[in-house]
Amino acid sequence: MTTPRRVTYDSTSDFQQVLRARIERYFRMTKRSSRDNLRMYAKTAVILAAFATVYGLLVFGASAWWQAVALSIALGVAIAAIGFNIQHDGGHGAYSRRGWINRGMAFTLDLIGGSSYIWARKHNVLHHTHTNVAGHDEDIELGVLARFAPEQRRYSLHRFQQFYMWPLYSVIVPKWQFYDDWSNLVSGRIGSHKMPRPKGLDLAQFVVGKIAWLALAFVIPLMLHSVWAVIGCYLIAAGTTGIILSIVFQLAHVVEETQFPSPNPETGRIDTPWAVHQVETTADFARGNRLLSWFVGGLNFQIEHHLFPRICHVHYPKIARIVEKTCRKHGIEYRAFPTFGSAVRSHYRWLRAMGRTETSGAAS
Repeated sequence: MTTPRRVTYDSTSDFQQVLRARIERYFRMTKRSSRDNLRMYAKTAVILAAFATVYGLLVFGASAWWQAVALSIALGVAIAAIGFNIQHDGGHGAYSRRGWINRGMAFTLDLIGGSSYIWARKHNVLHHTHTNVAGHDEDIELGVLARFAPEQRRYSLHRFQQFYMWPLYSVIVPKWQFYDDWSNLVSGRIGSHKMPRPKGLDLAQFVVGKIAWLALAFVIPLMLHSVWAVIGCYLIAAGTTGIILSIVFQLAHVVEETQFPSPNPETGRIDTPWAVHQVETTADFARGNRLLSWFVGGLNFQIEHHLFPRICHVHYPKIARIVEKTCRKHGIEYRAFPTFGSAVRSHYRWLRAMGRTETSGAAS
């Protein structure tokens, strides 16, 4: 496959302008703020308190192996909640109108082992701009391990990816923490794209974040527990987080119903307006499940998030009605799985299809 260095989109549709006007009218008429929401501040306090409580019990209170295992799983869930809610909104500038607050919320990613600097460029820029475009959306690039898009090369092992990918999702977080961030920093690249290396305050934040995470994850626990106990608890917690984060992302993009468009190899152009492209490559799921919506930071309303990433996620259930209605009026298919389980099944079937089907990216 020939991958163009730059991708552009058609700009002939008025869908985005009409939709933006309707969403602005919604906030104006309801007199609600799209950011700096009291519900979000309260939610942040609950999640951080849960994380601190579970961490404290695991490091300072657990005395039996079964307690350590249960608390490690709970810690992994709490870390995922931080990522879905606090870090994600902060990283998108959707938490507050104040930049320093957004930066502070985004920094929670650094404290749990990631890099908010690199994430912003990989996720905000590459994924949100080129969703499901092979060679440009790094979130669907797993090399030889998996084939998520038709334009990606198919290898023999992919015949079994619908089985082995589920446990493999558990290693995503350790891979980020110990390899990806450092590799991106040293190489100055994210996949095939150049990345400006962090300098000054950004570099200091990267270093301080890594040191703080190492202290929380390993240094402090090793003062009280054996090496193998600490490593075991880390792997359980990180594996839990990785599975949760990966599955939620896959259900929004890597399913049968979404599209994986290819740009013209010579011009790099996709003959679809950007906003329409976001709807076509994304799916909502389990929109009526309030508990799930709360936990995943509204990312089961992924269409709304991709169209309005700077709106706090607590508003997604309300604006989803406006988005869906506007899509239908403009003849754009709005994809929404009724349940979490139906989205999981679709992801499984897509993995199986990509592992069996020979397409333009085929290889032996």
